[in-house]
Amino acid sequence: MPTYRLIDADLRVFEEIADDGNVYRSFTVGETSDYKALREDVITNSGAALDVDVPDWLQADADQFVFDKQLADYKAAKARLEQYVVADGRAEVRELEPTDELVVNEETGEKEKATREVVTVTAIDPVDATVEQTTFDEYGNATTTTIENPLITKDNEERAAAQAVVDATPQNVRDAVDN
Repeated sequence: MPTYRLIDADLRVFEEIADDGNVYRSFTVGETSDYKALREDVITNSGAALDVDVPDWLQADADQFVFDKQLADYKAAKARLEQYVVADGRAEVRELEPTDELVVNEETGEKEKATREVVTVTAIDPVDATVEQTTFDEYGNATTTTIENPLITKDNEERAAAQAVVDATPQNVRDAVDN
């Protein structure tokens, strides 16, 4: 495992030290693979590979990186959970929208814009809960079994994974999205 030496705190220059103690290379803060490895060490090992205490600005960068990743993961998980459940399908949604046509309101006698009903969300039928799967043995004999529809299985797995991300997301990240 490489270690890192802070050479210049003002310029934020580091050296990567090889296992034999020789300087492998120098690098500055940025999106280089060396800096990413150092930042990852700060995140996962509290900067154990660094020869000094983790500078505040490096810790802040690592914290922001973690926050940004958690934020992106949380948004993606919430978006996945908002999709319709494949096993249930989705109902059609209709709404009234105004038109440019003016009509007289029979109750008030006033002119107002006419409305028309439009489909804003199309219906999607649920998939069949099970499907038949036919397999053949080495002699060509067919065996048919009924299994859960793979589309439902995949949907359930993706939803469970998304829910796990949501559940594991720290409150400060949730608040950044939900408030």
